Amino acid sequence: MELGFIGLGGMGEPMARNLLKAGHALKVHNRTRSRAEALRTVGASLAETPAAACTFLTEPSA
Repeated sequence: MELGFIGLGGMGEPMARNLLKAGHALKVHNRTRSRAEALRTVGASLAETPAAACTFLTEPSA
């Protein structure tokens, strides 16, 4: 499943890591880019804007 995740603070970052460990494709965005970059090293893709992290909602199957 492809998921978008916005906000990688004290709660968001561990939650995002757990989603990646569970095998989900994850597109992440954070206001501070370095937090998102840290998750890219473990398999997440980066979204340049919050809206870009949510583009999967526009797919016909959603």
